[in-house]
Amino acid sequence: MGKKLEYLITFLVILSLNFGLPRMMPGDPFLYISGDDNDIPVEYSREQIEYYREYYGMDQPIYKQYGGYISDLARGDLGFSYTHREKVSRLIINRLPWTFLLVASSMLLSLFLGIGLGTYSAWKRNQWKDSLLYSLIMILSEIPAFLIGLALLVIFAAGLDWFPLSGAKTHFAVYASNWQHGMDIAKHAVLPVITLTIARTGGIYLMVRNSLATVLTKDFMRTARAKGLKEHRIRYVHALRNALLPLITRIAMQLGGLVGGAVLVENVFSYPGLGTLMTTAVAYRDYPLLQGIFLAIGTTVVLANLCADMLYQKADPRIGQGVQRK
Repeated sequence: MGKKLEYLITFLVILSLNFGLPRMMPGDPFLYISGDDNDIPVEYSREQIEYYREYYGMDQPIYKQYGGYISDLARGDLGFSYTHREKVSRLIINRLPWTFLLVASSMLLSLFLGIGLGTYSAWKRNQWKDSLLYSLIMILSEIPAFLIGLALLVIFAAGLDWFPLSGAKTHFAVYASNWQHGMDIAKHAVLPVITLTIARTGGIYLMVRNSLATVLTKDFMRTARAKGLKEHRIRYVHALRNALLPLITRIAMQLGGLVGGAVLVENVFSYPGLGTLMTTAVAYRDYPLLQGIFLAIGTTVVLANLCADMLYQKADPRIGQGVQRK
């Protein structure tokens, strides 16, 4: 019951921040309104601005606006975008799969690399191989994701012409098969996914390396060797399984960082996900669209933490038993 209440309070705080943060930005959402992404913004007169403010309920007191926002959410209505002239829910549904593709792919790759390299470093602890790998990964982890993306874009897209410069797929392309279509999408996603993977592998690597280094000093590791178990089983079953708990928490935290990093990376590669949509919403102070994007991101992070709690109890049943006793 305590955990459920915590998540409920967290969700209410997210809703309040979603409503409040866009309205704290300087500027008026109705100074510039455009009917399409590619249209030149049109500046409206004071009378027209007042009309739009009244039409969208922005002339009401802030508490009434907040009540209307909560009431609309309860009905599943995320509002109507001022700039795109379309329902926010439809805009997010159209863009979310592209962001999900980047985040899910980079999450899996960073987990694979982080666990593999972290395990290798832990077993080569204090050797030159570990020191070299540790230094290299830490240097890469300190570079902002958008700088890594720019470097990859200049070298592999603009320079070598191995990958497309922007977008999620080739415009006006006619595909002979679904396989060709999928390969085109994959080719456009390679550089953004590599960028996010490089930026996020370091955290998982460091967690696995340090956690395994602690596990290797435990008595049960010496017992496993005394039983004559194979080194592969000792390393990847006994040791890694006991180092799993901190990693589960890291994965949940990683997801929030990945979504935030994807916002910047999508703008570097002009990728049509939530990141580029958020840029437009911020530029034109599109409150309903910003609220919808923040809600989608915030809900994703909360659900990730909820899943992490469930996996935590699954990996270590003692945690669930402790909660039940309370």
